[in-house]
Amino acid sequence: MKTVEIYTSPTCGYCHMAKRLLTAKGVSFQEIDVAGDPGKRAIMMQRANGGRTVPQIFIGDTHVGGYDDMAALDRAGKLDALLAA
Repeated sequence: MKTVEIYTSPTCGYCHMAKRLLTAKGVSFQEIDVAGDPGKRAIMMQRANGGRTVPQIFIGDTHVGGYDDMAALDRAGKLDALLAA
């Protein structure tokens, strides 16, 4: 499996849904909490081409986007292939 990174904040409902989806698929991920950390948020925004909202999800070198984007990939049957090594 590819490395999965998810930028989050504790009060973000979409972040919790994204983590639940990944956990349900048996995918381990690195969670990066950007709440109150301008440095981490700046890194996230740079990697996400200016994306300011959380979650921002990366699978390997691919920027997936947010929860809605990842859920759409899953519904289309494309998420598992992206996660595969």
